Amino acid sequence: MSDEQRSDEQRPGPPAVVKGYADSRFGQLHYVECGSGAPVLLLHQTPRSWDEYRDVLPLLGANRRAIAMDTLGFGASVRPSEPFRVELFADAVEDLIDTLGLTGVSLVGHHTGGVVAIEVAARRGEAIEALVLSGVPYVDAPRRARVAGAPPIDHVTPAADGSHLGELWNRRRGFYPSDRPDLLARLVADGLRVIDRVEEGHRAVNAYRMEDRIRLVRSRTLVLCGEDDSYSLPDVPQLCASIPGAASAVLPGTGVPSVDHRPDLFAASVAAFLDEGAAGR
Repeated sequence: MSDEQRSDEQRPGPPAVVKGYADSRFGQLHYVECGSGAPVLLLHQTPRSWDEYRDVLPLLGANRRAIAMDTLGFGASVRPSEPFRVELFADAVEDLIDTLGLTGVSLVGHHTGGVVAIEVAARRGEAIEALVLSGVPYVDAPRRARVAGAPPIDHVTPAADGSHLGELWNRRRGFYPSDRPDLLARLVADGLRVIDRVEEGHRAVNAYRMEDRIRLVRSRTLVLCGEDDSYSLPDVPQLCASIPGAASAVLPGTGVPSVDHRPDLFAASVAAFLDEGAAGR
């Protein structure tokens, strides 16, 4: 055996991905984690699950404890009977943080997950080490009025012939790269798990009074967005203006599904931002 072969055998592989459940005031919350060290909690978009971060986890987990949770009501987390609200989602995030005993935690949120991260950061102030807002819309009164009569994003009515599967697929197809149907299939699979309430996450975002809450954020913040995310890219300047000292970055060649479409770029941007903060302490 050559020295090179011995070196390859001794080189450690990627950190293991481990699933778990945490108790909360609502019931059990499902999460998946990878690695050890400073904790970073990853929050997904509607109607996804932790699976959105499946390929990001081992990249971030190489140097820190990366945790991706299923938002309350989604994935394998308990589903409350009351209507979904951003504040309710944030309650569950706080419960997970407390149950796992996380200190110095950073939050990363994509689309809906980013709105939830803002609410948690507004509540916890400097206890949130850093904040990464990915593809997050700025939700204020003008936006609420603008989307009040907009057609649903994901709502479909289940049909006996299964045609609603194609309808859900087509509703999202324009946001996904045509050469990656596997990514869209993952979204549809997550959406089907909450098909009866699939639109509630979007309604919760559009009802949230971000303009009142974002001013309370005290964490170091990175506003991240894919260059093809026409839904959220125009809001990057307003988000940055609302959080003193916030930085911004644009991911090339990707859009709404930037997390799972380009996990390499996404994880590298997040890791660089978190490392920069650690070096400055």
